[in-house]
Amino acid sequence: MNLDTPGPGEESHLGFASDAFFLPAQGWAANLLPARGIFATGGVPPDKWNLTVHVPNGFVVHTSGDKMKTSKHGEETTVHARQRIVDIYPYVIAGRYVSKQIGSDRQKIYLWTRNQQDAGDIRAVSDSLIKTLGNYNLVFGERSVAQPPAGFLAWHHNRGQNGLPLWLAECPVTPGCFTERNPLNAQLLGTKDEGRSGEMISLDSAVIDPGPGLKKMALAAAPALAASWLGYGQSSGFHEQDPPLSAFPAFAAAVGDEALNSAAARMETIRRALALVPKNAPPPGKEDAAALQAKSFLFFYALQDRYGQETFRKAVRHMLDARRNTDFNLNDLIAAFDQEAHGNTAAFVRLWMKHPGVPADFRTKYENNSADKNTSLKESTP
Repeated sequence: MNLDTPGPGEESHLGFASDAFFLPAQGWAANLLPARGIFATGGVPPDKWNLTVHVPNGFVVHTSGDKMKTSKHGEETTVHARQRIVDIYPYVIAGRYVSKQIGSDRQKIYLWTRNQQDAGDIRAVSDSLIKTLGNYNLVFGERSVAQPPAGFLAWHHNRGQNGLPLWLAECPVTPGCFTERNPLNAQLLGTKDEGRSGEMISLDSAVIDPGPGLKKMALAAAPALAASWLGYGQSSGFHEQDPPLSAFPAFAAAVGDEALNSAAARMETIRRALALVPKNAPPPGKEDAAALQAKSFLFFYALQDRYGQETFRKAVRHMLDARRNTDFNLNDLIAAFDQEAHGNTAAFVRLWMKHPGVPADFRTKYENNSADKNTSLKESTP
């Protein structure tokens, strides 16, 4: 295999430092070498192929695919990893990292940092991550694959049986690891003034910027980790949905935030989003992008209120499991809630998405805080 890297003046997401490097899927192109022989043909990727990584001794290596063999020759270590069709986003991260296994027996987390960290900080970040991941499991279901594609079972076996392990590695060079954060989602989450903090690079791996401090890492990485529970690396349309599902990743990130903050976090998040939707909003189709995204974001809180937390969890899990390896859209969401709630979810969607602004009773409830936040939103006639 050869690597194509960006030419002069082209944007690069490669992260190289003297003691570590990162090759994300969007920063390099894997060119499979042509087959040998007189009648060799090409153009179609094979079912499986090998990725070989050569690094200095002392480097730890994490890649996509199945790690098959590691060998040492003189001052060099070679790692062979088998890539399959399911490894649609090949990546490599390696370096002289300090590796710590944190988390729990049920949820193993491997934390790679450039320097040795204080034991107290390690415990704090472990506890925070367990809370965050536990909340994701509670709302979105276990981070696993219900209907694995061909070739996935061996991958899943190597990655772990009781919930996929998670790798978090410090970015070698901060500008080289992160794509631009969606400014509207950052505004909804109250992080618009913070730097880039985490980037999901596969279903089970993320790079992080520990700049804000290791103790805050779980909160900073929550938006990236949310992507793993919602199908990153399995659904090609994960980041390309139409409203209201375009706000689903931001809502999932807010779920992680609520796990780490006070009970008032949900109320604060909703009020922040409400402020972005004018009370005298223009009709659908004429709303500005920020108002439409905020309205879509609030729609998921309205679903929780309308159907209750438990039905919301069951319906979301049903949709994600049923569409685990394909795109999902609004019709899939409606079908899942119809099955779990036995109601006319389409009418509730029209009430929210086909009328100006947000329903008056929802705005009154959260702006005035006159009702308990767990009370179900009264059904209105579309």
